[in-house]
Amino acid sequence: MSFRRVFALSLLIAAGMAQAQTAAQPGNEAAPAAAQAGAHPAETAASGGLLLGDAKAGETKAAVCGACHGMDGNATDKQYPKVAGQNEAYIARQLGLFKTQKRQNPIMMGFAAPLSVQDMHDIGAFFATKNSLPGVADEKLLERGQALYRGGDAQLGVPACMACHGPDGHGMAGAGYPQLAGQWADYVTAKLKDWKSGTTWGDDASAKIMPQIARQLGEADIAALASYVEGLHTAGTDATAAK
Repeated sequence: MSFRRVFALSLLIAAGMAQAQTAAQPGNEAAPAAAQAGAHPAETAASGGLLLGDAKAGETKAAVCGACHGMDGNATDKQYPKVAGQNEAYIARQLGLFKTQKRQNPIMMGFAAPLSVQDMHDIGAFFATKNSLPGVADEKLLERGQALYRGGDAQLGVPACMACHGPDGHGMAGAGYPQLAGQWADYVTAKLKDWKSGTTWGDDASAKIMPQIARQLGEADIAALASYVEGLHTAGTDATAAK
């Protein structure tokens, strides 16, 4: 698939998912309705909208998550992702993928197995209320990482990361695209290498985007992107959270 097609696909999916999320907001009589575990926001929309999580209920349900991800979602072990500030739709989707074993991880598959779809959204809603603490980018990798994140590389067939993940790295909640800002470079590196080797997290159109992009990246570009993402944060909100 060409750079133009990958880029166009990412934007089309983003637009469609944003419409689906809008339809699910409070006050819209058509939403929410029951969704299938592991369903993508676009698929869920067909059944009447997205389930909206209860952050208060999610606090209790997410207690077990704290062992790896931190009680506030800021994991201290770099092998585990920070989930603080992550959007509800993305967390619920990933938990669904673990439950249906479309995404493989022995630990997470075990935790996700007993969760209902509502549980997944409640947990997602809880972590969405937390602030992700900013990390630090390697200055030696900054220029290349920033160039890839903000402008992509047409020669490699790599679209700008911010097309889906936003200029500030906070993702696109309506589209289900995840927040990246402040994520551990070690974790991002590991996931990009997984995708490069052909790993997918599902079988829908969105799941195929990252493996296609990662295949075009060399080790140096993966390192630069991962470092840039870890240091990415919004000056006001995240800096305050770090105090």
